[in-house]
Amino acid sequence: MRCPYCGNPDTQVKDSRPSEDNTAIRRRRVCPDCGGRFTTFERVQLRELTVLKKNGRRVPFDRDKLMRSVQVALRKRSVDPERVERMVNGIVRQLESNGDAEISSEQIGSLAMEGLRSLDEVAYVRFASVYRNFRDSEDFKQVLGELSGEDAKG
Repeated sequence: MRCPYCGNPDTQVKDSRPSEDNTAIRRRRVCPDCGGRFTTFERVQLRELTVLKKNGRRVPFDRDKLMRSVQVALRKRSVDPERVERMVNGIVRQLESNGDAEISSEQIGSLAMEGLRSLDEVAYVRFASVYRNFRDSEDFKQVLGELSGEDAKG
């Protein structure tokens, strides 16, 4: 593993242990050149996933990108990071186990919205505003109506 501080390609593992939810191995590493310490996580990957974007491009699935977009929606919200990690792990497991090596970006967005809805309604609305490309306040009213179980038009 390359050192994030000096770029040395040879770092040493000082400690390994399972993550709290047992879905990854947490490794503490140290760089022999600069002495920098950092943590890495090793996860099981059941299959290589490819994301089919709306514009037709195909890109490799990136779990970290999913996590970042969820964290942006949750910014300044008091949601336990462990719950967020479990939600993202669940989405990845669903995608890996559905049998398709190619998944649409819409499918990923829908699963993220579903997960956020159960975690935090404000984060759900934030994510929906980007994912659904809201244009005006009516779009927000519609999503808020969905949250309350009403038809937002009425």
